[in-house]
Amino acid sequence: MAKAQRRFGTEDIEHYDRPRRRTRPRTKDRPSYDDADLGRVITVDRGRFTLVMDDAPEVEVWAVKARPLGRKGVVVGDRVKVVGDTSGSDGALARIVELEARTTVLRRTADDDDPVERVVVANADQLVIVTAIADPEPRTGFIDRALVAAYEAGIDPLLCITKADLADPESLVSTYRSLGVPWVVTQRGGDVSALKTALDGRTSVLLGHSGVGKSTLVNAIVPDADREIGHVNAVTGRGRHTSTSALMLRLPGGLTSSTTGSTTGGWIIDTPGIRTFGLAHVDPAQLIVSFPDLAEAITDCPRGCTHAAGEPECGLDAAIESGGLDPERVVSFRRLLEARSAPAYTL
Repeated sequence: MAKAQRRFGTEDIEHYDRPRRRTRPRTKDRPSYDDADLGRVITVDRGRFTLVMDDAPEVEVWAVKARPLGRKGVVVGDRVKVVGDTSGSDGALARIVELEARTTVLRRTADDDDPVERVVVANADQLVIVTAIADPEPRTGFIDRALVAAYEAGIDPLLCITKADLADPESLVSTYRSLGVPWVVTQRGGDVSALKTALDGRTSVLLGHSGVGKSTLVNAIVPDADREIGHVNAVTGRGRHTSTSALMLRLPGGLTSSTTGSTTGGWIIDTPGIRTFGLAHVDPAQLIVSFPDLAEAITDCPRGCTHAAGEPECGLDAAIESGGLDPERVVSFRRLLEARSAPAYTL
């Protein structure tokens, strides 16, 4: 008999959230954790969590998940309530007892037919899609899918193009200009101040396949991060995965406001390479909600219209003919629809 296929791999946090026997509470009176310490999850390793506490941000605390939380997943970026030893001293261990409400959740699935969602990170407000302009070549299929995931999660996208010393990035920028996606350009060993400015005051998650320079960017922005850097295989054109788990890092220093004089900072989350990026959790019919100008044009669409190219009497086509919409913007939106409907992208 063939073995049952596991729903989660060892790279998934949920792999370690196994149900336990005899977990039924002995009493209905549950303890109150109003006085528990608040912290933020910065990395997860095989069921153990590293936190930084609000009242001692320079101290890292190890914690485990309390049994009453059951299979409720705790991921990088989560805000949590913690009890126990939060001193961060050698051998100290705390317990995560409550999960604070999330503002955003970036999800993916293994493929577009998989009902099981993988939470990548929580509480991020900016998704930095990192892609090289060459070595390896940019993969617009991945970029499109990442944009769909960002719009679905209510997270602002930012396109970061690396290795601009190897080729002109304009050909890639022009593909996404009509969508209004902001972008920054970097090159190997070059200035990253534009990216730092875009990250300042934000909680940003970096997403990209192996070899595009994610870890190099992290090391340039956070000098003591010491993230391992991989290389691109000259034969396959693919990079080797170097980051094995997501890691949340505080941005150093921050920028000083010229008007208020205050200094702000932010967080950056480096994620491991993702081999598949499925969008089973995204309803294609809801994608247009992220494009208010296009949403206004579909009010007169016939019932069941998917707004894809070739749909009869689609309001988007009528708006283009009347001059009310930019044709390039509609083409770009329909490309995102196709990305959601195409087979799951494999890195």
